[in-house]
Amino acid sequence: MASANSVAVIGLGRFGQSLALELMDSGAEVLGIDSREDVVQSLNGRLTHVVTADAAKEEVLRQLAVPDFDRVVVAIGTDVEASILVTSMLRSFEITEIWAKAVSDPHGTILQQLGVPHVVYPEKDMGKRVAHLVRDAMQDYIEIGDDFALIKTTPHQAIVGVRLGETNIRAEHGVTITAVKRSGQPWTYASTETVLRGTDTILVAGPTRKAVAFGQLR
Repeated sequence: MASANSVAVIGLGRFGQSLALELMDSGAEVLGIDSREDVVQSLNGRLTHVVTADAAKEEVLRQLAVPDFDRVVVAIGTDVEASILVTSMLRSFEITEIWAKAVSDPHGTILQQLGVPHVVYPEKDMGKRVAHLVRDAMQDYIEIGDDFALIKTTPHQAIVGVRLGETNIRAEHGVTITAVKRSGQPWTYASTETVLRGTDTILVAGPTRKAVAFGQLR
């Protein structure tokens, strides 16, 4: 079985490479798969495992233990048919966390109809953002400038049921909870008097690594 910290990335074009390398930087183990030998050779030693293979064949995916992964990214962009075929096989493996790259609205519609929970329409600079969504326990991630991020996540248990003014979050974690959303209610500004519930959604702002680390707390 693949570890809980493992992600398979199928398709190592610009987006797939960017995403796979960012996952590695964030501490994940990455299996990269591409049919182009030169691309695979260029990534040798930079990913946990990188393999030259035709991912559009079910026996290949099984040989590489892809069905054992909880999280798989289909980053195939140039061959829409292969993207759809691979995604369909991943769904048949009952992999629940699939991120699939769409190169057009019709392509994205088909992926959604296949039941893919995460369809992305990335430009070449989107790999970093999506990597954080794949790797970290957060609902959204926006990097603002070189080293500042805003993340959307749920509060960890240590700050639930306590006034924010009593949590000392900024001193301990270097981040600020800026807003909170309660189920069925609009977003509101967070204050020192705010008391969070476990079902709330929060916006956290701070230096990128600190914000991401805070979002991973459970």
